[in-house]
Amino acid sequence: MGQLPSSRVTPHRPFHKSGVDYAGPIQVRPTKGRGYRSTKGYICLFVCMATKALHLEVVSDMTAQSFLAAFKRFVARRGHVSDLWSDNGTNFVGSAKELTKLFSAERSVVVAEIQDWMSSNGANWHFIPPHSPNFGGLWEARVKSIKYHLRRILAFHPGADGINRVADIRTATGIVRRPFCKICPIPNNKEG
Repeated sequence: MGQLPSSRVTPHRPFHKSGVDYAGPIQVRPTKGRGYRSTKGYICLFVCMATKALHLEVVSDMTAQSFLAAFKRFVARRGHVSDLWSDNGTNFVGSAKELTKLFSAERSVVVAEIQDWMSSNGANWHFIPPHSPNFGGLWEARVKSIKYHLRRILAFHPGADGINRVADIRTATGIVRRPFCKICPIPNNKEG
């Protein structure tokens, strides 16, 4: 067995060193019924290099802008990322170029708030060698797992508030209806 990268064996907090990849396209239908067209959607996977934890973000297309929006949501939820590995996809290369422009631009060119946010939450971006998908095996295995589980979902059932909370899932014994997220009520502290 070959040597593992130091990011895989050095202990650090989750998602401090991460890998990123896209899964999809997946067909998204906003509503049921005839005449409604489905659109393409993608899943952006962030994989922790130390713990193999997985964070998923839904994106509408594979542009650099949609990836930057997903990356901002990821950083807001999981914290600062020091190193980020990805393949040489055009959306990742474009995002890296935009981040580099933001870091090197003068204060008068870029809005101060955006530059401050990016400089405090910026990441060192590493690209795996071209035509070498085995270097990204950690997140490529997660893409395979996500696709397997998404194929098993048959239908979503929205609640009274319109938020999907229950799904029909195909199992070995038949079709089962299961909740797919924990519902936590938020107390309302309004004074009446």
